[in-house]
Amino acid sequence: MKTFSKIILFLLGLAFIFYLSLPSPTFPEPPPDALQSNEPGDTETPLRRAYFTNYSREEVLAYYQNQLRRSKFLNIPMPTYRLNYPPEEAQTLIRDQTRSTFLEEIVHPFRESVFVNGFEPKDPKDKIVIAGKQWRQKITVRLVPSHALSRLIVFGLTIGLLVIIIREWASALKDLFNRTK
Repeated sequence: MKTFSKIILFLLGLAFIFYLSLPSPTFPEPPPDALQSNEPGDTETPLRRAYFTNYSREEVLAYYQNQLRRSKFLNIPMPTYRLNYPPEEAQTLIRDQTRSTFLEEIVHPFRESVFVNGFEPKDPKDKIVIAGKQWRQKITVRLVPSHALSRLIVFGLTIGLLVIIIREWASALKDLFNRTK
């Protein structure tokens, strides 16, 4: 039974190493019919882009989550989770002076993240008119990549520390059990 457990843990470890080694995705594509913003604050880094779109919040988030569901390598399914943040966090997580009505993060656990910030004007004075067309909202997308080597190093250190903690815990329980006899 002990050998079987070790084999299962070894196979799970290999699968996780494979997951961590998969290539990072490229920057996600904009929603169809979206217009890319050329404002200076939206073009200062290649890891952040802004678009004007008529999609709703749910449509935008579903679109980006769908893009990140599968790896570009062999179309392997990837776990994705959405984390919701208060809009006030956009000034820290996206860019200072970013206006926001929603901010969500689409995460590949232990890997990269994509932040999607949306600003949908509620006040008529804030309406978005670009190139003579009125837009429903402005979305800002920020990719936070991670390097495969860094992920593997963190995994290796985590496994090493986990082994040490389990051994110490087992030793402490054994000592406690021997004292109670």
